[in-house]
This record gives sequence, C-alpha cells and structure tokens, in this order.
Amino acid sequence: MHKPEPPVIEPFTFVFSWRRFLIHCLIMGFCIMLGLLTWYFGKPHSIRFYETKSEQNLVTSLTSEISMVLDLQSSVAVKEGEPLQVEVFKGNVYFDVQQGALNKLEIKVGSAMIKDTGTRFSIRMHKDGTHNIAVADGHIKIHMPSGIYQINALEQADFDETGIKRHRLLDERNIAPWNH
Repeated sequence: MHKPEPPVIEPFTFVFSWRRFLIHCLIMGFCIMLGLLTWYFGKPHSIRFYETKSEQNLVTSLTSEISMVLDLQSSVAVKEGEPLQVEVFKGNVYFDVQQGALNKLEIKVGSAMIKDTGTRFSIRMHKDGTHNIAVADGHIKIHMPSGIYQINALEQADFDETGIKRHRLLDERNIAPWNH
C-alpha cells in the first residue's frame, strides 16, 4: 500500500500594496472619526428651564455666586457651562451676581448678548419687541449687531434688535419694581 503524502504548506509571503494600505488607513480614520463624534455628541448639555405662572415670583440660585428672580409670567433657559448661559424668553428677570463670579454669566435676549461683570441688574421684555435693562451695581455690556454698549450703575436702557433706543439715569427702586 502506498501512503498518501502530506500536503506541502508553502510559507506565506507578504506583498506590500499601497492601495491596500490606503484603504486600511481610510477605514481606521473613519472609525476614529465616528468614535470622536460619538464621544462629543454623547455628552448632552445640561439645560434647565424656569417658568412662572400667575401665582408668585420664583427666586433661585443658579450657582453659589449667581441668583435669579423671575417675575410673574416669565420664562428662561439656563445652560450649564463656562460661562453660564441664560436665554430669556419672556417676562422680567432680576440677577444678583457676586464679585467672585466675574465674567461667568452671559444672557441672550433676542439677538443681543449681555455679558455681566459682577453686578445686580434686571431685564424686562415687552410684547412689542423692545427690551429694557436696568443696572443697580457695577456695569454690563450689551453685544449687538450694531455694536457693543456699556450700561453702568443706576442707568437703564431700552433696546431692540437694531440697537439702544434710550439710555438714561434712574433711581435704585426702579431697577426691578416688581421685585420689591
């Protein structure tokens, strides 16, 4: 009888190919990009909504150094981050920002961005599209498409989407008359 011979296994020889190398690099790059996008979008921003009806004002602390009072029929959204971002949707809101929270608060009112530098101030939104800001202490800056405006202590300004309409002095009791 004749024994079958075992098959001969030839050693593997690797042939380098630029095309194969580039395809593998593209696949790995795509996987890395998907991983990074998943990591970035996987952490949703923390947004809190505050709204008052017709019962009473809402007093809350946004951080240990920033407190907020909402008037009746008011609503805002607060987005966690550095700086803390607040968007005012309707009504009246009063902020008390301690000196330790310098440049840690941004408020969006329409197309205007209000940047605070440690102060007390109120914002009133009117149904006709105009807004009013009144500052008790310190100063704030309003960033608008038409420019940057600074409102100092015991001043108030009316503004809308186009810019500042009236800028005048006021008494401290008129900063947020609904809050007293």
